Amino acid sequence: MIILVFGYIAAACTTISFIPQAIKVYRTKSTKDISSAMFSLMTLGVAFWLIYGLMINSFPIVAANVVTLFLSLYILLMKLRLEHL
Repeated sequence: MIILVFGYIAAACTTISFIPQAIKVYRTKSTKDISSAMFSLMTLGVAFWLIYGLMINSFPIVAANVVTLFLSLYILLMKLRLEHL
């Protein structure tokens, strides 16, 4: 049981950490200070964490990485879109 608590806390912390950046990008429509390489690698890593969570049937890993993947993809796609405007 305590292991799941640690999993949920870790999932919440890492997922919530993307929310301020996503809100900032949404409000300012600016991504000039965001690294494309970092967010590309982060998004890829999150996708693999999601696959791993599905493979081992871990709800905390799956839930956190579904939300984090959405947020990370939003930021990355906005970065790529705004660079080409």
